[in-house]
Amino acid sequence: MAKEQNTPAKKEPGRIRQMVQIYRTTKVQDRNLPYIMLLCFIAPILVAVLLAFLLNNSIFGWIMWPLTGILVGLLIAMIVLGRRAEAVAYRQIEGKPGAVGAVVQGALRRSWRGSEVPIAITRNQDAIYRVIGRGGVVLIAEGSAQRTKRLLIDEERKVKRVLPNVKITQLYVGTDEGGIPVSKLNRSLAKIKPTLRRNEVQAVFNRLSSLQGSPVGIPKGIDPNRVRAQRPR
Repeated sequence: MAKEQNTPAKKEPGRIRQMVQIYRTTKVQDRNLPYIMLLCFIAPILVAVLLAFLLNNSIFGWIMWPLTGILVGLLIAMIVLGRRAEAVAYRQIEGKPGAVGAVVQGALRRSWRGSEVPIAITRNQDAIYRVIGRGGVVLIAEGSAQRTKRLLIDEERKVKRVLPNVKITQLYVGTDEGGIPVSKLNRSLAKIKPTLRRNEVQAVFNRLSSLQGSPVGIPKGIDPNRVRAQRPR
């Protein structure tokens, strides 16, 4: 038997390196980012120096006020970087198939439970996603509003069949009338009134997951174009 080779695990980049990578990536799409971050960093320092001049005559005050301004400036700059990086990311995936799945996998993981894999999909890559949270079950359509309308009705019927007392909400992400941008999906979900407790959210998620054998209705490892009916004996 060959000896197992111990391969060293790759270390994840540190917090500072991650922020540098995010800054470089975002700056390519957002040319004004360096100037906005610089302004957000310098403005609190100038305010702190002014307050030190007006309110303090001691050496301690002249040290603490500028130091506080530097820390506040760094915090504001990092917040601005995160917001603008998020906006750039949303612009890059807007209108593309799977955009809702990317949001479900990343931004919604804390407050809502779901999968980046759609529970129903059409040949035109229109898809239905399902997330569960304190607001109940939310069915999110992506693609054409007309083509996904029937899919939403079918999926809502399936959920009501097993969970008749759970609130079901339908959302549509797209450019058709009544649609919301993918960047506002988080905000739309936050507006849904909570109806479930935390332990009930887990129970609903487990119940629906046990009934969903294949996310898109196709068995794994099987090509639907090559499936043939059995010949009668």
